[in-house]
Amino acid sequence: MDRLFDLVFVRQPSETYVDCVSTNPDRNKIDVALTKQQHRQYVSLLKEAGVQVIELAPLDVLPDSVFMQDPALLGIRDAIIGRFCEESRSGEERALVSALSGHGDKVGELHYVDPPGTLEGGDIVVTDRGIFVGESSRTNADGIRQLATHLSGITVKPVKTELFHLLCGCSYLNKGTMIIAPELVDTKAFPGFRFIKIPKEDAYACDALYVGEGKVVIPTGFPNVANKLRTAGYTPVEVEVSEFHKGDGGVTCLSSPVYKLF
Repeated sequence: MDRLFDLVFVRQPSETYVDCVSTNPDRNKIDVALTKQQHRQYVSLLKEAGVQVIELAPLDVLPDSVFMQDPALLGIRDAIIGRFCEESRSGEERALVSALSGHGDKVGELHYVDPPGTLEGGDIVVTDRGIFVGESSRTNADGIRQLATHLSGITVKPVKTELFHLLCGCSYLNKGTMIIAPELVDTKAFPGFRFIKIPKEDAYACDALYVGEGKVVIPTGFPNVANKLRTAGYTPVEVEVSEFHKGDGGVTCLSSPVYKLF
């Protein structure tokens, strides 16, 4: 299998998800019942692709905790527990560490980002040519430095970004190929890569998840992106994530892969 992971952790959405941190103007229209339904469909899609999924229980005290990508970068040998810039999300890191204690055989040695460093998984693009990390309003230079220290055998490259998270504008697929919105993320930050270029208005679909055998999970409602993927030799797999979009989340945000590279 040519994907970079075979196992992901997900956390079921809680009843308090309506209180999540979001800049989306439709955040007050979140439907929790629909959120749970869409999450089940997402999990089913991953399982159909042959990905092992470990589902964690919802946490009502942490409304954003369904966005499992952000608290950490997990690997089979090393795992880096991040540190949130957003104060209301502080605590998700500890909750994940607690959950991982029951799955010690699945995840590598835990390392921690200490103050003043901040590091959120949404800024981390893992490729088989190194790791690229968005230096954003959520992830700072010291957090990136600490990540590089913990993953000393892997190239870690900072990428300055004005985006909420770097993955809001680009994602890695496979075989040196990225899907990217060049109006938002400079392709020069990724020398030697092949690009599937997406216009700014479709950038939400750049937050895509490659699940192996040419299949790319993208949000529904982006036919132009689906066509570009097909032209490039991929199979788009669409999933409805409207309620997560309202919470400033996308396709990759809902799972924390355990990478085989580190």
